[in-house]
Amino acid sequence: MQIKVNLDKNTSYNVYINELEKLEFDTKVVILTNEVVAKLHLETLKKKIHAKELYIIQIKDGEEYKNLQTIEKILNQMFEYKLDRKSLLISFGGGVVSDMGGFVASIYQRGIKFINIPTTLLACVDASVGGKTGINNNFGKNLIGSFYQPSAVYCQSEFLKTLNQRELSAGMAEFIKMAVIFDENILDFLENLDENAFLTAKLDDVNLEHIIKKSIELKANIVSQDEKESGVRMLLNYGHTFAHVIENQTNYKTYLHGEAVAIGMHMANTLAYNLGMLSKNECERIENLLKKFKLPTFYKIYNINEFYEAFFLDKKTHHYKINFILPCGLGKACIKNDITKEDVLNALRVFS
Repeated sequence: MQIKVNLDKNTSYNVYINELEKLEFDTKVVILTNEVVAKLHLETLKKKIHAKELYIIQIKDGEEYKNLQTIEKILNQMFEYKLDRKSLLISFGGGVVSDMGGFVASIYQRGIKFINIPTTLLACVDASVGGKTGINNNFGKNLIGSFYQPSAVYCQSEFLKTLNQRELSAGMAEFIKMAVIFDENILDFLENLDENAFLTAKLDDVNLEHIIKKSIELKANIVSQDEKESGVRMLLNYGHTFAHVIENQTNYKTYLHGEAVAIGMHMANTLAYNLGMLSKNECERIENLLKKFKLPTFYKIYNINEFYEAFFLDKKTHHYKINFILPCGLGKACIKNDITKEDVLNALRVFS
């Protein structure tokens, strides 16, 4: 199965679902992965790749390592391998590896090609597609980065078989996000899905492929319309403005990204409900779905003013106005930049 991300003729690419058989390259190739993925799947991937020279770079696993220090280590190894501008980088891992690999590829010798091969559900449905790359610093999440599209993306169900329940749940948060802002019919599908069967090692391949396919179709359509996130693509950040503050405040060690997004969605829904944009029943429907897939919905805010001020480091903030992405009913969302500070603080007080 193939889904095309339609950009200009030089940057359009295909996302392949369960079609990774053999990749052949007449150049040097480096696989960027982490120690966990390498142990589980690296040998399987290496058998599928034929290159002029093949190198491996392993980094530590975890969002807390998604920083400039790790980037410098990766770059140094790439220079030691004498990679040139015709070389190719393969990001083989979850969202962290995808983000870092794309960023490294965008700056190594002013840019080399790269391919994403995601190994988590979250990376399949979100991080690997769209060309947003980046790393974190002390001020916030993904504040250093670039828009740089992959040459191709390969989503393979076989690499998801070793995921635990928590990782699968984190991926489902991004799929639920898609449902709330774009397609209410997905909510019906998820409410009828047997979560206990899905969140185990015995994944239902049909449902899994449907989730990946639907997510990528939705995201590919949005990215094709708005590659650099100046309009409709901003809607994909529903829940993320709150989530990024949570992740930064907890030093990227407490929550997986999808878990923080789930809490962020609930915070956004609380604000939307207070503003009359979302009904109580709609809020409860989303919350119940998040809880069904074992996702957290509460985070204790100890200082609401400090939490509020952190919003101004968000990439969607312009001229000291915060752009909040809020659901306005189910299946659609709005960009709101005229919400008063007091209205935002009232929503945050629910979590204090």
